[in-house]
Amino acid sequence: QLELVESGGGLVQPGGSLRLSCALSGFTLDYYAIGWFRQAPGKEREREGVSCISNSDGSTYYADSVKGRFTISRDNAKNTVYLQMNSLKPEDTAVYYCAAVSGMSVQRMCVMILYPYYGMDYWGKGTLVTVSS
Repeated sequence: QLELVESGGGLVQPGGSLRLSCALSGFTLDYYAIGWFRQAPGKEREREGVSCISNSDGSTYYADSVKGRFTISRDNAKNTVYLQMNSLKPEDTAVYYCAAVSGMSVQRMCVMILYPYYGMDYWGKGTLVTVSS
């Protein structure tokens, strides 16, 4: 069975850190670019591209809102992609999803996607991140 499983979400105070994980099952990182998207409260019909990483050359892309605070990385041996989130802000509160797609650049992948979220080959079920004091 092909699936993406996110983990690592939770409640954190402003200024804190979290590391999200996206584990692939049934397929490998070798053939897919992986991206992190988020769906904020009250915006249930859109998912914002946060950060994406290429399978071919390891190139990365970050949304302006997270540059300098978030870092995406991949561990091919563990078939897992990570999102290290530092200096978290209340506006980072969202459900974070990972997605996989083949044959697409990270610049093209990491965009705002509207419901019903076509364009990705696979989606995970999401993990909730809440930034609040």
